[in-house]
Amino acid sequence: MRALDETKAAGWFALWTLGWVATLALAKFGPQHLWEPAAASWIAVAANLIAGIGWIVAFTRLLRALDELQRKIVQEALAITLGVGWVIGFAYVVADTAGLITRDVNGAALPVLMGIVFMVAFAAGRFQYR
Repeated sequence: MRALDETKAAGWFALWTLGWVATLALAKFGPQHLWEPAAASWIAVAANLIAGIGWIVAFTRLLRALDELQRKIVQEALAITLGVGWVIGFAYVVADTAGLITRDVNGAALPVLMGIVFMVAFAAGRFQYR
């Protein structure tokens, strides 16, 4: 029964992830390619926030459905990811404020870095506890 609950929670999490990514893309690219009025952009941003809340709830339910070891692996990977994000993010802010950075960094660089760190930390955790 536990495996069925985990599979169901993972399926809902995948759907909410796709929904959140789709609304994020719509909010980002819609004003440039699909519409002009600012009201449509605010609606797209609101839809993205709602999908993001749904994504958080789905992730929480997925964590609850996992067994203790899987939950521990995910939580450790999330802790490492959060730490890397904070350290790198604040180091960038400080270096930029001090005038040490001469060019702008793409805003997507930090989420991409954090995604890679999470995947590596999760894989390392799976390897450690196998």
